[in-house]
Amino acid sequence: MAQTSAEAQGRSPTLPAHDRGPGGHVWAWRLGLLLAGGLQALSLAWPWARGHGAGWLSLEGGYGRPLWWLQPLSLAVLVYALLGARTPRQAAGRAQLYATAWLAATFWWLFISMHTYGGLAAPLAVAAVLALAAFLGSYYALVSWCFRRLAPAPSAQAAIVFASLWTLAELARGWLWTGFPWGAGGYAHVEGPLAVLPRWTGVYGTGWVAAWLAAWLAMGAWRARNGARPLRRKVVLLSALVLAVVWGGLWLGRQQATDAPSALPGMSVELLQGNIPQDEKFEMGSGIPLALNWYAQQLHASTAQLVVAPETAIPLLPQQLPQGYLDLVRAPFVKPQGGQAALVGIPLGNFEQGFTNSVEGWKPGQMQPYLYSKHHLVPFGEFIPPLFRWFTDLMNIPLGDFNRGNLGQPSMTWAGERLSPNICYEDLFGEELGAHFGNAAAAPTVLVNFSNIGWFGDSVAIDQHLAISRMRALEFERPMLRATNTGATVVIDHRARVVHALAPFDRAVLQGRVQGREGLTPYAHWVHALGLAPLTLLCLAALLVAWLRRDRGQAKA
Repeated sequence: MAQTSAEAQGRSPTLPAHDRGPGGHVWAWRLGLLLAGGLQALSLAWPWARGHGAGWLSLEGGYGRPLWWLQPLSLAVLVYALLGARTPRQAAGRAQLYATAWLAATFWWLFISMHTYGGLAAPLAVAAVLALAAFLGSYYALVSWCFRRLAPAPSAQAAIVFASLWTLAELARGWLWTGFPWGAGGYAHVEGPLAVLPRWTGVYGTGWVAAWLAAWLAMGAWRARNGARPLRRKVVLLSALVLAVVWGGLWLGRQQATDAPSALPGMSVELLQGNIPQDEKFEMGSGIPLALNWYAQQLHASTAQLVVAPETAIPLLPQQLPQGYLDLVRAPFVKPQGGQAALVGIPLGNFEQGFTNSVEGWKPGQMQPYLYSKHHLVPFGEFIPPLFRWFTDLMNIPLGDFNRGNLGQPSMTWAGERLSPNICYEDLFGEELGAHFGNAAAAPTVLVNFSNIGWFGDSVAIDQHLAISRMRALEFERPMLRATNTGATVVIDHRARVVHALAPFDRAVLQGRVQGREGLTPYAHWVHALGLAPLTLLCLAALLVAWLRRDRGQAKA
């Protein structure tokens, strides 16, 4: 039988044709989507908790914590709006509005780096942030168009279709154009019921489950509002029972793994937070001498087994440093009978061979330093994308085209631990950190992040980056040390708990202890071997099934 006119236009004949979105008015749903997008951003880290101690909204050190329950609730508003869309095109427009609001509210702090420190005119900086948010938001607009084509009415299949499409958009955002997955929904779940999942599924798989739950919430609300027949009570109870059993099994497996005592000895650590003002950090008359003097003093005064100084703690190339400076600061750590080691952020290289954003490691009896060079570079900061030289020329920021380090560089061994550095937002790419986990005997026992979030001022970027590092701790069940210029300088244990922390924007030294972990999580196994391909293929398979069922249903009609 031929398609009805509604089906031919991508509409569902089962939906009220008069519905124009939440509230029944165009401005109501637009405002609702803007608000929901903003709440999605806030779910990743509640910024107003900072500075108020360790309350239920804040972590040790006063950092804002994610609100796991807010993430699916705010996403459910979008799903509800998509169900009310009369055409796929209208659905795409609603998703574009939501995603642009969400992403702009997530990384609005890029304005600070471009305007405050880069000197870009404020209107241009605002336009740049909005343009980036809109461009990345188009991924979600596209998958929402597909959602209305594949799943025009609320159903169990529709929830799976939405979650799969949404996850594919998240994966694309993390891969295309070198990737910028900052603010992915899964990062809201480093705490809460879904925190049992990352060791199995990683952040994107966790985000799939959260999107699926959001779709069910929206569909329940849709049915209640539009008088549709509710789901049968037996189906609801059986589904809840199955979910409870599955969740209980995952929780028990995680508890058994994380409760097992570590055979590693652990070590004392000191993490240095220099709090060098970003507008002075690379100035010869102010920030550079301050950094050189303060970090040298703290390295010499340290007593811990491991001392960690952040990204570009030493802000000059070795050949630019005062004569003998590096030998002086290395001396306490390389003496043959010493009991201390250090990891220090420093740029390396020259004009002939190129430059790297690197970490040097110094330990007893080893005159040749351990070296780690950053692999995943920041666009516009560490390399300039083709055709965008004009944009970087508008700003006064020390930019450069850096060389990339290799993927999966070896760890530094010290005091029975294997220490694996990552620099800046490299910890945003768990699939790349997974390159270190191919062999359990050589896999890192401790992850170490070196960052300088000073480019983004006193903003929620600090809290969001902390949630990202905590997610990596959950995925690999490894403690994470974070040494930063302005925060968050913390010790995270293998359960993603912040156990020691400095307040942001203090010039101070964090003393603590870390005990590494061994073994490989299921996520570490599969992401090392296959990357994100399994998750991508599962999502595509779910969509193929939905497409075939849709075609079969149309053929029967």
